[in-house]
Amino acid sequence: MTSGSPEGPSTIGTVLRRSTDYLAARGSETPRLDAERLLSKALGLERIELYMALERPLTPSELDSARELVVRRGAREPLQYVLGEWWFRRLMLNVDPRALIPRPETEILVDRALLLLDGRDAPRVIDVGTGSGAIALSLKDECPGARVSGFDFSPDALALAADNAARTGLEVDFLEGDLFDGLPLGPWDLVVSNPPYVDAADVPDLEPEVRDWEPHEALTADGAVAAVARGAVDVLAAGGGIVLEVGAGQAETTADLLEKLGLHDVRVTPDLRGIDRVVEGVWR
Repeated sequence: MTSGSPEGPSTIGTVLRRSTDYLAARGSETPRLDAERLLSKALGLERIELYMALERPLTPSELDSARELVVRRGAREPLQYVLGEWWFRRLMLNVDPRALIPRPETEILVDRALLLLDGRDAPRVIDVGTGSGAIALSLKDECPGARVSGFDFSPDALALAADNAARTGLEVDFLEGDLFDGLPLGPWDLVVSNPPYVDAADVPDLEPEVRDWEPHEALTADGAVAAVARGAVDVLAAGGGIVLEVGAGQAETTADLLEKLGLHDVRVTPDLRGIDRVVEGVWR
């Protein structure tokens, strides 16, 4: 990726090719797509615009910007952190190592939450372990009448969530506290959560993007799923619901726990890969 190399001037096309090869050699599963997104970020262009200008040479400063981003991704820093932003449902959000990266599985969690909120007038909602605020902000965006709060123990994550609220112009309250000490007093019409659910013993086997970059305290916390479930029954309004995202193999145990706690209409929903991912129930 140097101007005047034996391969000729560093045009958009040649930088795309070299970046793709570089990222592929360093383990990226989507090297071409990563290269496109990184070069788009460096040049301030849409991806389609890259292909309309493949022969355009990069200036030295553009080449330096592109190189910096590609090298970061080559070190297996998550693409989302390198870009500094990522889409979640209808919202473009700031993302950085203060919180987990919003994932497609969690969009299913929001889908189920919205169904439980359907027909309710000004429901009170709390997102436990809000992180970047993705769930709370999406619920406010797609259910404008809801009164939504985000709850997290990390001041850094809450600062990121507040930044995202400002970016999106959505009004969500953010509260600091530890879910193991109980949830904020309701009554809440919906408790929604993507709590830490990775087994600590599995962390060393995770992809480097997750293992080396995302905050471990948001990935793993023994008993967090059960703590949210138990805390929810103390603060739910009559007829209120709980929706939880859980790890692979955890849905049946979580569903059994909700039933033992007295919730009804317990349901499990798979993610896009067919893994049972979201568990919900209603408090009567």
